[in-house]
Amino acid sequence: MSVRVVHRVGEAVEVLAGAAGTEVLRYVYRPDPEPFESRKPYAHPLRTLGGRTVTGYRPNDHRWHKGLQMTASHLSGQNFWGGNSYVHGRGYLALPERVGSMRHDGFSAFVMGDERFDCVEDLTWVENGGAEWAREKRGLSVHSVDEEAGAWVLDWSIRLTNVRDASLAFGSPTTAGREMAGYTGLQWRGPRDFTGGTVSAPGAGPFRGADAGELMGTRSPWLAFTAEHDEYDGHSTLVFAHAPENRPSHWFVRSEPVPSVAFSWAFFEEFTLAPGESFAYRYRVVVADGAWDGKRVGAYLDGLSW
Repeated sequence: MSVRVVHRVGEAVEVLAGAAGTEVLRYVYRPDPEPFESRKPYAHPLRTLGGRTVTGYRPNDHRWHKGLQMTASHLSGQNFWGGNSYVHGRGYLALPERVGSMRHDGFSAFVMGDERFDCVEDLTWVENGGAEWAREKRGLSVHSVDEEAGAWVLDWSIRLTNVRDASLAFGSPTTAGREMAGYTGLQWRGPRDFTGGTVSAPGAGPFRGADAGELMGTRSPWLAFTAEHDEYDGHSTLVFAHAPENRPSHWFVRSEPVPSVAFSWAFFEEFTLAPGESFAYRYRVVVADGAWDGKRVGAYLDGLSW
């Protein structure tokens, strides 16, 4: 048995993996206490099989950054990212009346096996005034636990349906007028010791520290982020990958001053979702012990199936 699941009903799902039974994923769906941080489920901590934490939670620079979470920074005037809202010509403003939330409605599928865990979560996106704007089917799968490689895989999917009687407009700070700040969509925040880490993509990099900006706003099938931990001698690598059918998205990526990666679905251009219409994406996150170069990342991904 390489995967074990503990469901703390009403609070979180914990996934333990590998021979040591390391808690590699805690998915928290209990509502956060602070509305301004955009209440929504999140995954924290993520850990390697070796027990190294590779997510940050409520860092003092951005309290609304919580591990790995689905977001929408600009959605028809609402902020499902959390924190201050970007307003062109005025900068970032504390506008609590714009901050929405994502409500956990339950799990419509919850399957535990010896080698993998799969669930489907039902959520409702709620604007600040209480109106229900969208329904989401969110899939989470933990699989491919590989002790020899020191890696495991998290697949995260979303299918979002507009339940308003008007279109939903998805954007980002860049579509609102701030250059090269197109964050939105599935977002990872790294721990403090990942600051200044190394970023690479197929045929590009490695770029370290501030040079990671070379990949900001670019497109590629995958992006890898490697950093050396504090407290012990060792590195960890996260690989972020698109499913083959995904509509091309741009990367939001920073190594400094904060380590963060997002699969941005509206980096440079807004898109709209008509009433009753849906969109879907599938993403993959590989969590690995060690410093992986591009060759190793590519070979590992090629060995996995979707």
